[in-house]
Amino acid sequence: MGLRPTQGDENKLQDCHSERARLARESKNPYPLNLTLLQKGFPVALPTTPCRRSMIFERAKSKGALACAPRAILLSSSAMPRTTITLGLAIITVLAPAFCACSRNNVNASAAQPLSAALPDSRPLVSGERALQYTKDVVAFGPRYVGSPGHAKVEAYLRSQLKGDNLMADTFIAATPAGSFRMTNFIVRFPGTKPGIIVVAGHYDTLYGRKDFVGANDGGSSTGLLLELARQLHGQKNDGFSIWLVWFDGEEAVRQWSAADSLYGSRHLAGKWANDGTTIKIKAFLLLDMIGDANLNLERESNSTPWLEDVVYQAATRLGHQSYFFARTLPVEDDHLPLARLGVPVADLIDYDYGPGNAYWHTPQDTLDKLSPKSLEIVGSVVMETIRLLNQTSQK
Repeated sequence: MGLRPTQGDENKLQDCHSERARLARESKNPYPLNLTLLQKGFPVALPTTPCRRSMIFERAKSKGALACAPRAILLSSSAMPRTTITLGLAIITVLAPAFCACSRNNVNASAAQPLSAALPDSRPLVSGERALQYTKDVVAFGPRYVGSPGHAKVEAYLRSQLKGDNLMADTFIAATPAGSFRMTNFIVRFPGTKPGIIVVAGHYDTLYGRKDFVGANDGGSSTGLLLELARQLHGQKNDGFSIWLVWFDGEEAVRQWSAADSLYGSRHLAGKWANDGTTIKIKAFLLLDMIGDANLNLERESNSTPWLEDVVYQAATRLGHQSYFFARTLPVEDDHLPLARLGVPVADLIDYDYGPGNAYWHTPQDTLDKLSPKSLEIVGSVVMETIRLLNQTSQK
């Protein structure tokens, strides 16, 4: 993932990490943000801090009320530089005991389901341990920037892992500031019984020319989780939309991030799909980026499609993972944008808070020891539940 935050962003993120660390020490919980906000059916607010709160919608059994807790949101400003963010606090009014109205950024409260809602027995189990092992395999190849030995090795690895599936290699020549490079997007298609396609994607390349950067989280985690999703879907009957998994090449800039020097693979594939009519068949495009951080905090990305992010949040809520999702909102330039510009509904699932003050992002510290199988399992499970909800909604 290619954009650098401003110094103001760094300071805010440092405050957030300090507060999380304090909560972790007090609670002795490696996931301090996954807090229980309800006690005996009544709303319980977190301490007033500049960092992060959770919002959980659950029927209070003893009172029949919808219990709410405050949640801080980092709001983006279109008048500011693209990664500059400002802090705002969502104001939440509780009308107890019979009703509670909650205001939160672009999230439909009525869409959130009770956490006790039963899930189908056939819901796939995504293995975070297997996803992490795939990630380890990929990171072992070293830097994976285009033209490097590691890049060639990971391409061969993907071909080997996906050879039993309906694999298509989309190879093209990209003109970059450093010359022309051969790049390849990998696409695996799992056909469904319904017309339409759900795409889940990520990128596998790393920073160009950086021999000290292995991108365990940035490029590695999404590659590994997509391989686990492919394993999960392999040979399974799919009664819904077709599911396409995509590994993008050339996400990172070759010289300096710009509209022309970035997102090479997704820009190429979006153009190809626009020409052959694929884009009009895509019901949803889910992008995975930097989703392995042990301290998982996925953003509500403001260039994404609001209703699709609502479905993702509903899926997370049904699985009890909502506290890892959407506590702040900010725009990110990522591989979903070329599809969004063509009118495809998109959701960028990205954790842009990696290390104290985002300190591990694009540095040699982006290594496997910072990742967690639990985070990969959470994201993978929410993706599969999102797909199930999208299929369910289309039947109504």
